[in-house]
Amino acid sequence: ISSPRRIQGDENLKTMMEGTVMRKVKSRTWKKQRHFKLQEDCMTIWYKSKKTGHSHSTFSVSDVEAVREGHQSEVLQSIANEFPPDRCFTFVFRGRRGNLDLIAESPEEAQSWIQGMRKLIENLESMGQREKLDQWICDWFQKADKNKDGRMNFKEVKDLLKMMNIDMNEHHALRLFQMADKSESGTLEDDEFVLFYKMLTQREDVLLIFQQYSENGQKLSLMEIEDFLHEEQLEPEKSRQHALKLIECYEPSDTAKKLHAMTFDGFLMYLCSPEGSIFNPQHDVIYQDMTHPLNHYFISSSHNTYLIEDQLRGHSSVEGYIRALKRGCRCVEIDCWDGPNGEPIVYHGHTLTSKIFFRDVVHCLNNYAFRVSEYPVILSIENHCSVQQQRVMAQHLNSILGDKLLKTTLDGKLPSQLPSPEELKGKILLKGKKIGGLEDCMQEHTDDTFSGEVSDEDEAAEMDEEHLRNDILRKKGKKSKQSLSKALSDCIVYCKSVPFTSFSDALQHSKFYEISSFTESKSRKHIKEAAVDFVLHNCRQLTRVYPSGLRTDSSNFNPQEMWNVGCQIVALNFQTAGLEMDLNDGRFSQNGRCGYVLKPAFMRSMDSKFDPENPAGREDYRPLTLSVQVISGQQLPKVNNKEGSIIDPLVRVEIHGVPMDQARQETKYIDNNGFNPSWNETLQFTVHVPELALVRFVVEDYDKTSKNDFVGQYTLPFTSIQQGYRHIHLLSKDGTSIPPSSLFVHIRISDLT
Repeated sequence: ISSPRRIQGDENLKTMMEGTVMRKVKSRTWKKQRHFKLQEDCMTIWYKSKKTGHSHSTFSVSDVEAVREGHQSEVLQSIANEFPPDRCFTFVFRGRRGNLDLIAESPEEAQSWIQGMRKLIENLESMGQREKLDQWICDWFQKADKNKDGRMNFKEVKDLLKMMNIDMNEHHALRLFQMADKSESGTLEDDEFVLFYKMLTQREDVLLIFQQYSENGQKLSLMEIEDFLHEEQLEPEKSRQHALKLIECYEPSDTAKKLHAMTFDGFLMYLCSPEGSIFNPQHDVIYQDMTHPLNHYFISSSHNTYLIEDQLRGHSSVEGYIRALKRGCRCVEIDCWDGPNGEPIVYHGHTLTSKIFFRDVVHCLNNYAFRVSEYPVILSIENHCSVQQQRVMAQHLNSILGDKLLKTTLDGKLPSQLPSPEELKGKILLKGKKIGGLEDCMQEHTDDTFSGEVSDEDEAAEMDEEHLRNDILRKKGKKSKQSLSKALSDCIVYCKSVPFTSFSDALQHSKFYEISSFTESKSRKHIKEAAVDFVLHNCRQLTRVYPSGLRTDSSNFNPQEMWNVGCQIVALNFQTAGLEMDLNDGRFSQNGRCGYVLKPAFMRSMDSKFDPENPAGREDYRPLTLSVQVISGQQLPKVNNKEGSIIDPLVRVEIHGVPMDQARQETKYIDNNGFNPSWNETLQFTVHVPELALVRFVVEDYDKTSKNDFVGQYTLPFTSIQQGYRHIHLLSKDGTSIPPSSLFVHIRISDLT
């Protein structure tokens, strides 16, 4: 099978296919020559060391997210004086995999790889589903065609089925093989293999639905499509326009198109498309009102953003900022300390994590802050610097960010509430300690000879407090003062950090532009003792919650508890995959992934009496029933590559929300079938506060002797669910897509009677 997108006559790709010797760089001292080559399939890059002869590695073009030219990574910056930027470039991989830094022998060779790789990525992104599936089949064919003769005998086919996660009855497999072997040569070639694959993947589950609505079992008429959309997919009114649009988009047969009809192939393509997905495509764009004050939104937030590993010995890197911002994060943290030659540095204080310059972080923010979302970015500054180096920080912020840095209130007047994301588009806001209040900003002071003192409450002090519940230390900790440079203080407008004493004190004395930070344990204590007051506090001002200092492995707490009381800035370690980051990704997958999600109305009103422990007390309380029929799974990925191991998949549906809504149920497991398992089980849930709930679908490989292995997951807001027959396109542990793995489900949401 040849790749469906052989890209003819492209000089860059020819160069890549001929192969090039380049240096792979890991550090200033580790630079080794490697031979890189694009494979015939135009999908795989193969590389090996010049010395070690046999051993080689490969990676797929689909793993590469972007190509950066020049000295755009720390590693390449560290050798900038040795190699010119026009020979250097970086492949950035999806998920949490480290970058690949390369140096070509000449600028021309570098350009061939930069442009060629970009073209391949662009081609992949513009592929339709049919092509993607063909490409996937083609990749498998090449993996299984051991002797590379372009044909597959029955033994190769059996090996392929194991690789594809199918444990099939040999007799059944042989029957399909013989049916596909039209030429009766005892081997499958190109089209025969595609035919074999199609018979193998015949979707009986979808065929049943198709036949239920199709009078002649061959095609769906326009009226039959309308009936299906209205009765199953619960589209509000029967819409001929929509039915026509689906035929236009997904029907592969021109004959059927002319007849305004849909064949089974077209029906399946529609169900596998974004429109047939469980996630409502209307929530893929910004659909919420963005003119409320900032504190009315949940804001995607990262903790110790500069770390890409653990909190004690990990690597600090601007890459941490780039990754977080590319995932839609809108609040990042910078831990600043005095550095060499008067230049402030960023690292996790009093630990062995590596250090980066503050100015490099600011340059990175200048470049990446608004690539994914134009809404404001908040820089949470953890300031441990001397007044002299604080002045340098202020200089860097001003000179590098220019107009992007918000220095005064928006209209020069003193407001009574925070501005909205809409008004702050393209702006970077500083959060930190400030001398005096917003009122003092209004009087212009130009000289920076002045510095003031503020009470020194910071995360480090909070952390010590968590470790040592020692009164004397605590009292001492609270009294210490920190000197603050006026120049840096003036950069803080709407987010002045203040210590928190109590909700009643805040209600009387605090200003709308003041923000307090809590460790997760402090927040939990307040949630337990005064949840209603906490909700009200968050109707007025911003709150930031960050992980406990005891989480040295960069693990995360569950953000849902904090969202339940309306905390806006719930900061997580973005570098750590798992349930908590899945919830964060799910929460912010809506509203165009812009990093801001409007809180429900009952969490924005000053009359709010909302209590997450007792949701039924709310005036507009309307519990719903969620019914999920888990029908089948498609091409689930293998978990381990042990010879011949095949997964025993089960599906778990979890609800994350207020305490009453927390629930999980799972299907039985299916023996030895990760290719097309069929469950046909219905799981039911009651959801009391749908506006706050997230639904997470998890597939695991059942293991009776040890913990089940994770296979894939997908998390979305309850309010973004589409009803009817839907596919759920699974994501890896890293939150990246793993096509064509999916679940097929039927969803119904109804009032609780």
